[in-house]
Amino acid sequence: MADIRNNFVGIKSPNPFWLASAPPTDKAYNVIRAFKAGWGGVVWKTLGEEGPPVVNVNGPRYGAIWGADRRLLGLNNIELITDRDLQTNLREMKQVKMEWPDRALIASIMVPCEEESWKAILPLVEETGADGIELNFGCPHGMSERGMGAAVGQVPEYIEMVVRWCKQYTRMPVITKLTPNITDIRKPARAAHAGGTDAVSLINTINSITGVDLDSFAPMPTIDGKGSHGGYCGPAVKPIAMNMVAEIARDPETHGLPISGIGGITTWRDAAEFMALGAGNVQVCTAAMTYGFKIVQEMIAGLENWMDEKGHRSLDDIIGRATPNVTDWQYLNLNYIAKAHIDQDACIKCGRCHIACEDTSHQAITSMVDGVRHFEVIEAECVGCNLCVNVCPVENCITMEPLAAGAMDERTGKPVSPIYANWTTHPNNPMAKVAAE
Repeated sequence: MADIRNNFVGIKSPNPFWLASAPPTDKAYNVIRAFKAGWGGVVWKTLGEEGPPVVNVNGPRYGAIWGADRRLLGLNNIELITDRDLQTNLREMKQVKMEWPDRALIASIMVPCEEESWKAILPLVEETGADGIELNFGCPHGMSERGMGAAVGQVPEYIEMVVRWCKQYTRMPVITKLTPNITDIRKPARAAHAGGTDAVSLINTINSITGVDLDSFAPMPTIDGKGSHGGYCGPAVKPIAMNMVAEIARDPETHGLPISGIGGITTWRDAAEFMALGAGNVQVCTAAMTYGFKIVQEMIAGLENWMDEKGHRSLDDIIGRATPNVTDWQYLNLNYIAKAHIDQDACIKCGRCHIACEDTSHQAITSMVDGVRHFEVIEAECVGCNLCVNVCPVENCITMEPLAAGAMDERTGKPVSPIYANWTTHPNNPMAKVAAE
């Protein structure tokens, strides 16, 4: 049986599945139910400084994007950090950690970007017995307008400064949560690394408006006729999150920096993909809010079964395995040639491949052959783009078949070269020409 016990910057948990800082982790009642369901850890909903708690709206807090079957693809929220008193949260955190010592409990924190504010709250959190802290530099709404959250996460100098304060004033591991609302995710990650962070977590939510009510002409969710941008999460953000995780994992300046992956993780496969790209564990929110806490049981079983099937003995066998295979476009092999192939036995003759290729691609799929409805790839026109694979409703009906070295490419009339060649050496690249001269 695969061992999926997790050790993330010294924080141990029975599995790599943590609940992210969000409504599901707002109180002891929720967290205890989550631990009973099998979650390996939680990041407690973000704490603020002592004093009057923040005030959330008393109305709709979520907007949504659905698929054709009304499956939830993306969720937008305008909720702020915890609106419960700090001391209440601290007391409950201490109670939960005492009762569940084998589970990871991380305190998410967001206070003003002032040294005294961080210096004041860190000892209070440490006294709870929490395993670590997560610095919330990602929240894109409500708090960012107050100079916190993403307002800090978008300024690398601020990130490095606050991380240094935290490393100075606490013994607990520091995880820096990064905002995706930035051009180059490597810069805030480098700043956190320079400040001494033990790890980074990403992504936090993406600035978004998910829809407009075309009767009231107000963004949704709507509060008394008005709407606001919010934070977007859920399955739809997974590709963005995985790219950012990979960028940090393969950046020479942050290589080896532990990463907690967040963003649209719904299944064990999602988690495995994040870990293969360099994440040491994963955090989940939208899936739990959609399907309930017990979804973690499917994640655990699925991950264990897959690891057993593939012979992976521990999480270390898969963490970072895909990172070396992530490269820049300019280094892709331009001598690699593949062609689409349609399995005629599996084809249901819907014609979607033909329409997509005919109207928007390379006119490389027939619709009729000898007067009969028939869909077949015209190899002399196929560029191997795989659009047909992605629009076909039948899984594995259309596959991409690479041409062997020496085989004739009917489109170019040239044999496939066995030599690796990329854009940096291509004769059409003006920079390559300059370098050659």
